[in-house]
Amino acid sequence: MAKAAKIKEPLSDRLFLGVVYTVLILIMVVVMYPLIYIISSSFSSPAAVASGKVWLWPVEFSLKGYAGLLHNPQILTGYGNSIFYTVAGTLISVTLTILLAYPLSRKSFSGGRTLMMFITFTMLFNGGLIPTYMVVKELGFIDTRWALLIPNAIWVWQVIIARTFFQSSIPDELAEASEIDGASDARFVWSIVLPLSKPVIAVLMLMYAVGQWNAYFDALIYLKSDNLYPLQLVLRSIIILNNNAAGPMDAMKLVERQQLAELLKYSLIVVSTLPVLIIYPFVQRHFVQGMLIGSVKG
Repeated sequence: MAKAAKIKEPLSDRLFLGVVYTVLILIMVVVMYPLIYIISSSFSSPAAVASGKVWLWPVEFSLKGYAGLLHNPQILTGYGNSIFYTVAGTLISVTLTILLAYPLSRKSFSGGRTLMMFITFTMLFNGGLIPTYMVVKELGFIDTRWALLIPNAIWVWQVIIARTFFQSSIPDELAEASEIDGASDARFVWSIVLPLSKPVIAVLMLMYAVGQWNAYFDALIYLKSDNLYPLQLVLRSIIILNNNAAGPMDAMKLVERQQLAELLKYSLIVVSTLPVLIIYPFVQRHFVQGMLIGSVKG
């Protein structure tokens, strides 16, 4: 039996696909190379990193960077604090965002447009650092965990994404039908809205979790106790201590300390980004789906 003839694509289409694939490969290399370079540098020797010998693969394989981090007892404390801030902060932020975004998505909500205008206004203008600090101080949150959980619990952009998703995916007729059946608003949100909103919830959780994990400025401003520091602030302190070593030392030890400080920067980047790199593949599908649905109003 003769095989079916394969349709040959026109030369113009093949050239176009070739250009597209070439551009995509170049973009992938540009995006991936810094990550590969950082990982390779973190597993190289301090001398190789400081002299610029690392290009693609580790040079003079060494774990001195990670050993230097593990010798600091604050690392584990910082990890535990960051995990707590990330988990608790994400739960609080996602809950408050949904409670705010869903009513704003309903046409029956009186004053919704005016409230949305004031919320959007905060994206362009805010009170500034000093007034915000005074508010946090008056609330009694200074040097407490609440200072990293409450002041920035809601992000306006996430509210807009969730509101658009609810508008395009939860029709008013569904709410009216549940009201006829005697379901309260709380029951409707819990039993119908939330199960249908898994994609956008995954998006919100990932955005808030990454933001909370990488945050350090609020901790720098509001926290005073070392045992409350998140990982990012602990890592910042380690870099500063290694770059500003006190006391006299000979030239050889000074060079070794400078080389170790350079190596620590790359090890710190790997340590601080590893949890996000591990979690992202598991939520990537929901993340893309939620972003696409939440960005188009039906």
